Amino acid sequence: MVLRKKIKGIAASVAAIAIGIVFLFPVFYAFLCSFKTDGEIFANPPTFFPETISTAAYATQLASIGRPFMNSFIIAVSSMVLSLCLSLPAGYGLGRFRIKGKGLFILLFLATQMLPASLVLTPLYLSYSKIGLLNTYLAPILATATISVPFVILLIRPIFADTPAELEESAKIDGCNTFTAFIRIALPITKSGIVTAACFGFVMAWNDLAYSMTFNVKPEMRPLTAGIYNFMNQYGTQWNCILAYGMILILPPIVLFLTMQKQIIKGLVSGAVKG
Repeated sequence: MVLRKKIKGIAASVAAIAIGIVFLFPVFYAFLCSFKTDGEIFANPPTFFPETISTAAYATQLASIGRPFMNSFIIAVSSMVLSLCLSLPAGYGLGRFRIKGKGLFILLFLATQMLPASLVLTPLYLSYSKIGLLNTYLAPILATATISVPFVILLIRPIFADTPAELEESAKIDGCNTFTAFIRIALPITKSGIVTAACFGFVMAWNDLAYSMTFNVKPEMRPLTAGIYNFMNQYGTQWNCILAYGMILILPPIVLFLTMQKQIIKGLVSGAVKG
């Protein structure tokens, strides 16, 4: 019996490693190609490792990446904070209290996740133009937050539902009201879930292209994701620069998830039993 469990564990580990290799190989190959010249990328026969390592593509980025990087950081962090401020009370209410029509609310949140960004671009653009939000940070912040709020609510609701209500009831006996019990008790014990929601909210805003390109026509206001078009023009496409730019673009989310991986795993596991 013990031997069978060990064999199953080894088989599961091998399968996980194989799946990881399959999914990560394109990223690894793109990383290698970012150190090649365009001629070597399209060489026949193709080369796997670069014959001559070239850092020219990365040097090209460092000269002009500061402002777009800051734009992306401001939009992503602000959107993350706004989505958490709106989602945590909503997720707590749906997870803790008996609310009439709760199932309908959850269904509506699920439905919003199926809407493509292109469907809401025009209404949002017309609304933002009338209230003067175009070419400001606030327009993409609000747009990306509205997309991440339903996702964060669906993620955090089961976690609040899975936490023991007795702790909050004890706090209320000691003088707390519902709001202070939420702040002092519910939020600290669901820290892992909140970190997970924050990470996903940050990445969803960081990866945004459609909203930021549509609402900000000024080049100095555009985020990092829009900069990839600088290497595509009438004279051709600089593929090594695009790949190098992509590696820089995915670096902050990678660092974030590697740093917070323990909290993210706890957050994803929390509330998995209660839905």
